[in-house]
Amino acid sequence: MKNIEPQVELKENERIDELQRNGYRIIQNPGRFCFGMDAVLLSGFVHVKPGDTVLDMGTGTGIIPILLEAKTKASHLSALEIQAESVDMARRSVQLNGLEHKIDIILGDLKEASTLFPAASFDVITCNPPYMIGKHGLTNPNMPKAIARHEILCTLEDVVCNAAKLLKPGGNFFMVHRPFRLAEIITVMTSYKIEPKRMQLVYPYVDKEPNMVLIEGCRGGKPRMTVEKPLIVYKEPNKYTDEIYEVYGY
Repeated sequence: MKNIEPQVELKENERIDELQRNGYRIIQNPGRFCFGMDAVLLSGFVHVKPGDTVLDMGTGTGIIPILLEAKTKASHLSALEIQAESVDMARRSVQLNGLEHKIDIILGDLKEASTLFPAASFDVITCNPPYMIGKHGLTNPNMPKAIARHEILCTLEDVVCNAAKLLKPGGNFFMVHRPFRLAEIITVMTSYKIEPKRMQLVYPYVDKEPNMVLIEGCRGGKPRMTVEKPLIVYKEPNKYTDEIYEVYGY
């Protein structure tokens, strides 16, 4: 191990990545799992009002709460993660950025989230959950990556059910997922009284099918959903559109 900052250690195979926001950085291990564009796009899609309390479920290395702290005026952000190694990494990233007073990283099972926090205690809940079910995609033999990508330890219903219990009435739930599960997503959300209010499809190129969906729901909201204009990632190979550069903060 070697010291990278006072009282913060970089362990074997870990690296530090710049986040282009407030000078913040994050510790990652490419052999385990590194955050992707989906997490960054979700952080750009989320609306957080000044003073809001936020929970990120299944936070991984803590990318979403760190980005939201940089982009919003949330009063406090909590993050829940089941993998101890990821929790350790996320806590060191929080410490690296001097955010211990703003972000708490909690080790725990998302399926038990409603027993780990007081009921109806958050204004905003975010989640970048595992997308794949059954034999959709190839299960990664690397367990940390497989847990992040496949519904091994939690399901879509686990996410929505616990979010519904932890959101304040009128609180908002934000999630990034895959379009092929959109019908299921809307059905599950409405079954737990989280009314879909806003949606945006993400396309890799303007002439390709969407490969991500960003969705917002309101606990106890009235039926009416806004579909925002499509978000296109690349204007040409290896060149982002202006909208993506804006989300990334370049």
